[in-house]
Amino acid sequence: MAVSPILGNRYKIIEQLGTGGMAEVYHARDLMLERSVAVKVLRSNYSSEPGFQERFRQEARAAANLSHPNIITVHDFGFDGGQLFIVMEYIPGMTLKELIQTRGRFTPEEAIPLMVQACAGIGYAHRAGLVHCDVKPHNMLVTPDQRLKVADFGIARALAGIHPEEKAETVWGSPLYFSPEQAAGFPPTPASDVYSLGVTFYEMLTGQTPFMANRAESLAQMHRELTPRPPGLFNPEIAPGLEQIIMKTLSKEPSARYRTADQLGRVLQNFGGPTAPLRPINPDTAPVSSSQPVMVVEPAPVTQAENLDVDWPTVGLGLIALVAVLGLIHIGFLIYDLYLR
Repeated sequence: MAVSPILGNRYKIIEQLGTGGMAEVYHARDLMLERSVAVKVLRSNYSSEPGFQERFRQEARAAANLSHPNIITVHDFGFDGGQLFIVMEYIPGMTLKELIQTRGRFTPEEAIPLMVQACAGIGYAHRAGLVHCDVKPHNMLVTPDQRLKVADFGIARALAGIHPEEKAETVWGSPLYFSPEQAAGFPPTPASDVYSLGVTFYEMLTGQTPFMANRAESLAQMHRELTPRPPGLFNPEIAPGLEQIIMKTLSKEPSARYRTADQLGRVLQNFGGPTAPLRPINPDTAPVSSSQPVMVVEPAPVTQAENLDVDWPTVGLGLIALVAVLGLIHIGFLIYDLYLR
């Protein structure tokens, strides 16, 4: 698609970084702040949908409020030449999908610290009341300074609202990675993101997704009805305990999974132990978008507040019940003093 050489009279296009079914991504220069940025330009057929522009703005504003080391920062959004665009921090490196394609399957020691970082970013969004809706390795970047960052918060949700009255026609996410409830056309929840994280983790450890088919309808049916083959069948390095964690994330019922990405991240962090660096990339086989080898380090430390998983409503009900019981005991003593002594 034709893109203005300077979007919004501010962002000068330098080169194309990638393309997909709904958008193209460019490396650009912010002429006002004199810095490199990444610009995602949505295709005209999405931008021209009635009401979509306002939904896109709402989702972009929400995403711009997310500030976390494992989330790509949203700087700006706009409309130019009939096309919506969103401006993000520029991250040189490789997507997690490119890493999988380059390396094949990961060892558990390589995969766990990456997933912990992904869970940290997505879990932060869950605590802020946001669901990603389109978790997949294509939306995760591994940076040269050895950090995983999650991108594209809210875009899938905005797209899904194009035909809200047609549940069966609504697509929440990507067919290879979306949850059974998304496959059925229902809005995603934090547990839906957990399922997609499980599919991504499965692919990292086995080199393939749990379900594969040529048609989106077939994939949707598989997610709703079929139980995936245990990943240990494809990678004997996967310990039974780790396999159990993965299969829990891939449960058909959302209530049977981990409730949030934070919870999954803590489980993986406790399971992981010492981390191992990724094997160096062969420059001759690395994708063009990679500017230098990428290595994995320990995830960002989790604060004490993030480690707490307190069910506050239950705690509150318990305190109310305790106060009520103490009140009844006090009334009983008063009755005894007044009438029975």
